[in-house]
Amino acid sequence: MTKTITLRTPDDWHLHLRDGDMLRAVAPETARHFARAIIMPNLVPPVVTGRDAAAYRDRILNALPAGSTFDPLMTLYLTEDTDPDDLEAAHKDGLVTAVKLYPAGATTNSASGVRDFDKVRPVLERMAEIGCPLCVHGEVTDSDIDIFDREAVFIERVLDPIRRGTPGLRVVMEHITTMQGVEYASESGPDLGATITTHHLVINRNHILAGGIKPHYYCLPVAKREEHRLALRKAATSGDPSFFLGTDSAPHTDANKLLPCGCAGCFTATNTLSILAEVFEQEDALHHLEAFTSLNGPKFYRLPVNDGQITLTKGDPVAYPPQIETTDGPVTVFDPQMPLHWWVETD
Repeated sequence: MTKTITLRTPDDWHLHLRDGDMLRAVAPETARHFARAIIMPNLVPPVVTGRDAAAYRDRILNALPAGSTFDPLMTLYLTEDTDPDDLEAAHKDGLVTAVKLYPAGATTNSASGVRDFDKVRPVLERMAEIGCPLCVHGEVTDSDIDIFDREAVFIERVLDPIRRGTPGLRVVMEHITTMQGVEYASESGPDLGATITTHHLVINRNHILAGGIKPHYYCLPVAKREEHRLALRKAATSGDPSFFLGTDSAPHTDANKLLPCGCAGCFTATNTLSILAEVFEQEDALHHLEAFTSLNGPKFYRLPVNDGQITLTKGDPVAYPPQIETTDGPVTVFDPQMPLHWWVETD
């Protein structure tokens, strides 16, 4: 017997589209099921000005299939040289939705990120004044901090002091991976939200390391212990408006994933909604799926909920392509290691 659920069209509040041929290959994978997405600015060189954001947005729109209505929501890459006036103008024009904070060296293409947080305080204060959210990659990069502890330390040493020192600043803790992240987000009021990825609801660190290294499950922030994965699942499926979907879908060619120092990222754009429906059903929480995918994010970003709808149908397992082809080589689609019984109905 089939079963269907209908949702407002979802949004992805954390997405990597890259550029060039990779952009053209992967953008349709998100545009197929999502109305909008917060686009990450960590290109080489990064998107640091309003002019950069406008040019990148044009390239994204040109990469979409004919007739697509997908709306890329642009961000600026916060640097110690960010011009508050340029940021304010881009935000007021509706071009830039948020600003992204990368601690220098934290993840892919983050070398231009922030090292001295005092140098960006004027920008943060301007953002608080104009209501522009700050999206944070929440990890410290100190070599003496264990990689599995970097999120919890970031909350204590960086995030909480920033928020206390900048009243009114609205912050998104992106791709949280720990029970400490869940607790902080749930207790910090309406000016703080948190995104949770699809893959962190499915994998823990054993998936990366047990029985041999699995490069396609390596991501940053890295997956943690099982107790943290369970805390994330509880948060995502709770209906709590603090939590919403940000896939952090991050395409890399297989050649770059399989290097001796392979790239971090899981590519989940293709099959995210099927995976999420499976997870929410396992948690007896399908009634909260729409809140996580389609309602909580717009509420935090003060944007309207999408008018459209999508329908997911349950039946025989759906097969997704194992890879997306690009001119530089294949990109492996995230394998959740479980059958997916929900598929998105298409016209």
